[in-house]
Amino acid sequence: MEIKIPELGESITEGTIAKWLTSEGESVRFGDALLELETDKVNVEITAEADGTLDKIIRREGETVAIGEAVGIIRPEGATLSVTPEEAGSTPGKVAAPAQKPPATQTHGRIDETETASGSLYLSKEGISSPSGAEAVAPPSIRRLAREKGITTQEARLLAARGHEPGALIAAERELKPGEGKAAPAPEIEKVKTASVVDSAATEKPVERIRMTRRRQTIAARLVQAQQTAAMLTTFNEVDMTAILDIRKRRKQEFHDRFEVGLGFMSFFTKAVIGALKRFPLLNAEIDGTDILVKKYYDIGIAVSAEEGLVVPVVRDADRLSFADIEKRIAELAGRARSNTLSLNDLNGGTFTITNGGIFGSLLSTPILNAPQVGILGMHTIQRRPVAIDEERMANRPMMYIALSYDHRIVDGSEAVRFLRTVKELLEDPEKLLLEG
Repeated sequence: MEIKIPELGESITEGTIAKWLTSEGESVRFGDALLELETDKVNVEITAEADGTLDKIIRREGETVAIGEAVGIIRPEGATLSVTPEEAGSTPGKVAAPAQKPPATQTHGRIDETETASGSLYLSKEGISSPSGAEAVAPPSIRRLAREKGITTQEARLLAARGHEPGALIAAERELKPGEGKAAPAPEIEKVKTASVVDSAATEKPVERIRMTRRRQTIAARLVQAQQTAAMLTTFNEVDMTAILDIRKRRKQEFHDRFEVGLGFMSFFTKAVIGALKRFPLLNAEIDGTDILVKKYYDIGIAVSAEEGLVVPVVRDADRLSFADIEKRIAELAGRARSNTLSLNDLNGGTFTITNGGIFGSLLSTPILNAPQVGILGMHTIQRRPVAIDEERMANRPMMYIALSYDHRIVDGSEAVRFLRTVKELLEDPEKLLLEG
């Protein structure tokens, strides 16, 4: 029984095998997690659809696989292992070959072998033949053998043809062309030549090459796409957080005792953003060709920094939630983001995004739009600064800079400025949030 990658969502067509959770030969039960698949949005576990034994792993960790592709084979309980001629050439570990090196074009069973002048062989579904040009692509079985033994694919072809008998590797090396010996493992630290600014001499410096995760590649592509496709601008303001800090100080313990969740800043900002979106609906819209889709619901995305990269889970129908409900939902989504257990539904959609760089100490930033949304609010760290109360009085107040990035294609500058000022006014007088429903 083949282990196939299931449908994961309309926008997901492929993934990368992050980790096999079961080894070849291990028994599995229906529903057991077999492997972890890394997609553009979340990591998901692929589970067994029947009881049996993990007979073969076809695709290894780090390989990219398409939806519907077979990545392994489960042998049902009581079934015996059978190798077909097709599997012998396409499935790792199922290579049928003679014990001795045959002469050119000699046929053994259903596997044909042809030796080239250089001694290299090519194993295909039809047999082993001489490689030529773009067609000389090693099948999975040969690539796997090369990885396991740390040799080149050419050596692996010879080993496969010889049936892995003792001394085959030595013989294979002798038959290779000069300079085609063993391939050394790729080092984690490599030397690169850099030009010195002082004397322009080339100097070797140690660097570490780290493969980007699929999620990091997706984040990079979407951020670049957002900057290239949107007319993005950012406007700034500052908020006096005195009133909110006072409420939290007086009500924090009571709030926690009653609702079993902390009273943070995000519920205040979420409510303030919703109030402003109701007054300036174009910031709760998206562009669809030559049309503007104005959304009459408020699904607020909350950016969360996880180990594998930034994710934006969505608080659905946030306008219908209380402060406690918002705090609970955000805490739940943040926890699942950091434990890598978010579902695709948790990330899909969203009409507006809030990101809080202040938890890392950011004083000011220009957040990038989360396309296809046209607005994102950036929160920053709270700092006490001298503020003029009136013409005669000054006071040290807890101040926060806030930033609104917006798509100027449908949002005018004046509208963006008034939106941000509305957010500021609602935060500085939290009682107004009650009037916003």
